[in-house]
Amino acid sequence: MSAMDGAAGGEVSGQIGRLVVVGIGLIGGSLALGLKAASGCREIIGVARRQQTCDQAVGLGVVDRAVTDIAQVLPELEAGDVIFVAVPTLTVEAVFTQLKDNLPAGVTVTDGASVKGSVVAAAQNVWGEAPEFLVPGHPIAGSEQSGVTAARDDLYIAHRIILTPLENTAPAHIQRIQRMWQAVGAEVLSMPVVEHDEVLAATSHLPHVIAFGLVDTLAHDAENENIFRYAAGGFRDFTRIASSDPVMWRDIMLANRDAILKSIDLYTSNLGSLRSAIASGDSEHLMGVFTRAKAARDHFTKMLAKKAYTETMEAKEVTFIAQPGGAVNGDLRVPGDKSMSHRSIMLGSLADGVTEVEGFLEGEDALATLQSFRDMGVVIEGPVNGRVTIHGVGMHGLQAPPGPLYVGNSGTSMRLLAGLLAGQQFDTVLTGDESLSKRPMNRVANPLREMGAVVETGEEGRPPLKIRGGNALKAIDYTLLMASAQVKSCVLLAGLYADGETSTTEPAPTRDHTERMLSGFGYDVRRDGPRASLQGGGKLAACHIDVPADISSATFFMVAASIAPGSDVLLQHVGINPTRDGAINILRAMGADITLQNTREVGGEPVADIRVRYAPLKGIKIPEDQVPLAIDEFPAIFVAASCAEGETVLTGAEELRVKESDRIQAMADGLKILGVDAEPTPDGIVIQGKGASDQSAVFGGGEVDSLGDHRIAMSFAVAALRAGADIRIKHCANVATSFPNFAELARGAGMNLEVC
Repeated sequence: MSAMDGAAGGEVSGQIGRLVVVGIGLIGGSLALGLKAASGCREIIGVARRQQTCDQAVGLGVVDRAVTDIAQVLPELEAGDVIFVAVPTLTVEAVFTQLKDNLPAGVTVTDGASVKGSVVAAAQNVWGEAPEFLVPGHPIAGSEQSGVTAARDDLYIAHRIILTPLENTAPAHIQRIQRMWQAVGAEVLSMPVVEHDEVLAATSHLPHVIAFGLVDTLAHDAENENIFRYAAGGFRDFTRIASSDPVMWRDIMLANRDAILKSIDLYTSNLGSLRSAIASGDSEHLMGVFTRAKAARDHFTKMLAKKAYTETMEAKEVTFIAQPGGAVNGDLRVPGDKSMSHRSIMLGSLADGVTEVEGFLEGEDALATLQSFRDMGVVIEGPVNGRVTIHGVGMHGLQAPPGPLYVGNSGTSMRLLAGLLAGQQFDTVLTGDESLSKRPMNRVANPLREMGAVVETGEEGRPPLKIRGGNALKAIDYTLLMASAQVKSCVLLAGLYADGETSTTEPAPTRDHTERMLSGFGYDVRRDGPRASLQGGGKLAACHIDVPADISSATFFMVAASIAPGSDVLLQHVGINPTRDGAINILRAMGADITLQNTREVGGEPVADIRVRYAPLKGIKIPEDQVPLAIDEFPAIFVAASCAEGETVLTGAEELRVKESDRIQAMADGLKILGVDAEPTPDGIVIQGKGASDQSAVFGGGEVDSLGDHRIAMSFAVAALRAGADIRIKHCANVATSFPNFAELARGAGMNLEVC
């Protein structure tokens, strides 16, 4: 029976039987050794052109036996076996020709070639179409060493393997190859053939071209002996790949010619621009190139996960173990205000001149905004210890980004950027992580459409957002359907580019950082109660911004000090904007001992040092007019309510259900696990406080799930101050989005918190 007549994909099952490695070098030999170490198959057979290589592979224990002709072993193969073709790219077709009409049914064929288009073309040349049993693949691992002696069993551990199956590839064959690579410790991803070859041309093939070319150039230099003798580590590290197998790389260059030429042309153009900048002394151009490159390299892993491979990568797993008891004391400075950090980057980028920012929050959300503007051509230095220098490009100086703008978990970035990008001349796509991709975006898309913007969303109005450039915006008078600073800010920022006066009217007060900061940049914003308005067509002037500490972050320690006997903390330089002080007002109403010291104004924002000492709390009905002023702080307030005496009732907070998680349900579920009576309602929660005694445990121990929501995670960490046993909090990686040094600061203040 010919291979094309083989068993249907659904009949293929079970673990790998035999592995046949065609080409026993670094790549094939390392897979063989890795599977041996993992007991991932019952026998490994090597195929090599020379008997000497076969003998060497057997002698080194790389394979169990080896032959020089694959025809010798094909008759004994059976369903469940795998053939791994690990020969130079242009030799793959010759191997496929040997397999045609001789391959037993149910055998899976895969390969390790760096160019997938040529593998698919080879299969089509041999079989007429790529057969269902072929699973093209590419291990992203290697070494400048080659040959069977370079093989090692740990080569693929924690490395990525890209599979490029076709539409007709049988799922069971794909699953078999996935299991094979996972057995040797690799992470398996999938992507289309064409995209794979374009990505690898830029990230692997072009660097090899440059390394080979540089070393060859220097080798022709009459002074090359001294050049090589005195070259530093950077030269050694960069040119290491020029020691790679010349035959393999010759084949790759020829097989992926078009994509590699495209990458070379782009690099040549950029190198020419860099040369011109050096020649002309263009300091700003050089700083732009170097800062963008440094940021890209520093975030290389994230770029691979979200851009290069288009595969959703799981975030690093972080678990908090909060041990019971303790108190919080000392003078603390929590990170800078996230809302202001976002806006400082946005408005500083659009201003004329250089904006200096101090106190910038170096969390992932704010950094996502910063990276987005770097991607749009803005030169941004830093952040270094909270200091950022922004070289503004003016209202119309942004450039089209090279690809989608990825904003991670930041709803603020996506919604505010949507307003700014609606007025640009270029198209943009805004994407985010799995959590953000579930959040509603029509609340900003709809008013932007009323202004004449062309905005497309995903299913049910969720990300990604696709914004068509070049549309003239018209001013609108927009009444918000719900109290939302993000929606208000989006409309006002779009209004900067609209013809006429744009205004917003909100049903309840929300944070007004956008209005205040626009005024700080010299843009006239008129405010009349719930109404804010501005005229389009103005300019922003660069300024100095001192970002105060974030009251949302400070709230965790305000609650901690309020519930833990013996606590006394001073929270320094905290923003107390009257549209953000709901947490202070609510905690005071519950009986918290909170005093404001050294009240002052910094850059148009009210700031104070907040002293909080332990005091018994009582349950209250939270006034609805305070809800918009504390919308992000409620998870921590729920912990305070659990420690209060009596019932606390929250209403009018349906917005909490569409944050990074459904915060009402998530907190209710966690509080119940810890022994607190917490009943969620459609727009709030009812909590029966247990704070009858200062010393009694309010919470039991247990495991709670933060659902990847940073505020949920930190709130339950605070709860451990009044717990009777350890609280284990899952999925805490996103704490880095808003409070990157939370665990360190909490331990320094007296909390018993472990991170694992």
